[in-house]
Amino acid sequence: MSPQPPILAFRDLCVAYGASRVVDHVSFSLRRGEVAAIVGQSGSGKSQSVLAALKLLPPGAVAAGSVMFDGVNLLALSERRLNAIRGRRIAMIFQEPMSSLDPLFSVGSQIVAILRFQAGLSARAANLRAEELLALVGIEEPKLRLRAYPHQLSGGQRQRVAIAMAIACDPEVLIADEPTTALDVTVAARILDLLAELQQRLGLAMIFISHDLGLVRRFASSVHVMAAGSIVESGPAREVFARPRHRVTQELLSAAPVLRLGPQGAAPEILHAEDIKVVYRLRGGWLAKAREIKAVDGVSLSLGRGRTLGIVGESGSGKSTLARALLKLVPASGTIRFEGRDLGALDAAGVRSLRRSMQMVFQDPYGALSPRMRVADIVTEGLRVHEPNLTSRERDERAAAALEEVRLDPNARRLLPRAFSGGQRQRIAIARAIILRPRLLVLDEPTSALDRTVQYEILRLLQDLQAAHGLAFVLISHDLAAVRAMADEIAVMKDGRIVEQGPARAILEHPRHHYTQSLITAALRYRGG
Repeated sequence: MSPQPPILAFRDLCVAYGASRVVDHVSFSLRRGEVAAIVGQSGSGKSQSVLAALKLLPPGAVAAGSVMFDGVNLLALSERRLNAIRGRRIAMIFQEPMSSLDPLFSVGSQIVAILRFQAGLSARAANLRAEELLALVGIEEPKLRLRAYPHQLSGGQRQRVAIAMAIACDPEVLIADEPTTALDVTVAARILDLLAELQQRLGLAMIFISHDLGLVRRFASSVHVMAAGSIVESGPAREVFARPRHRVTQELLSAAPVLRLGPQGAAPEILHAEDIKVVYRLRGGWLAKAREIKAVDGVSLSLGRGRTLGIVGESGSGKSTLARALLKLVPASGTIRFEGRDLGALDAAGVRSLRRSMQMVFQDPYGALSPRMRVADIVTEGLRVHEPNLTSRERDERAAAALEEVRLDPNARRLLPRAFSGGQRQRIAIARAIILRPRLLVLDEPTSALDRTVQYEILRLLQDLQAAHGLAFVLISHDLAAVRAMADEIAVMKDGRIVEQGPARAILEHPRHHYTQSLITAALRYRGG
């Protein structure tokens, strides 16, 4: 019996930006029902390869070679013919949901538009199907969430909406570019189960891009390891993980977190929060009543100078909203004191003067970085506000030094964000925060877009900065390995409340609350533990 022909075949695919080649003669095949994983460090060319296949590269990129889909070269198709395939026969889950969701329209209207345009459903059928899709990807109260706008959802909820949009038309090939990046481990495990169920039920072929090798080990049937734009090792997943041949594969498998040594003595309090509440009021419609959502419900916490507080919990538990409330970025009630000063008693000018001392690294580097600004201008934005007397040369020197601190080439400051991978953009966001030498840094999933090896480089960098400058961190993460490496204390959030809080080692090794226990169990299951 002759082998089944591939449904998708990459042949000598190259992608170049001017003289810089970011994908170099990549070749591999995908058969029906197969899950092929592409792994590698940030910037290795993983995402660029699949974006080239669908002709979604930014202006200035040139693709060569061929990508054959069901006998047709996608790179040679007109935009009209390709539009008949994209979204319907080949769908993609993008790495950053905020870059694929329109902030001006409700998530329901965006799903309905796909179903009406691509699948030809009536308005009523499309609305019913959109509700089913949100329920399918684990969003509670799907009928209510259909009316929500992207900014009203957590990062994990937005990612689930993006997955619902991708599977709406039952595609033959699904390209998943870091589909669980923004999700906590419990939701991520459910999403992977969902994707596996869809793949088996529909005979779906899938390309799975990830830096999380534990996830790939559990999910993929074949693996292609990329480095510097080329595939350096390929094979069945079991063989690649059991007997890795290439140095890059071995490094990805052996990457391990830098464990926290723990606090040395007492530290003066730098941040104190008491009874913090954030309430969102949703308008009702003619079929639904107006209601309130308590995003943060009576949270109290304390943080010492030079210490790290890790905040963990499922997507939608209130972690990111709490972080913004601590920095006075969203309206909140309760008391917040920074270095003894009551932020509630300060006017807008008083709060603005403290901004350089209280910086934040946001979860989504795509949404946080202006696509029209050079990296140097992005990194020095804060300097223009807080140190206006600096010359342009002094600002440029500070930008170069900040980029070096986050392990980026200082010459990159002359480029636009589109020239960088998701992980590199996250490091640019960190450079923008640390250039002001703040005393408090709130990190909202700072390594979520990074592969494991780069994650641990960033964690080591943050530890070094903390030791050198006495920085205090509030670390929000669904990655318990990152929290274990960084945190002195941990607060576990559920439904807007802290359900368990204490020393990091005690929480992780001897959790008391059943919810904390479920998070740790899910983390082990998610990565094949």
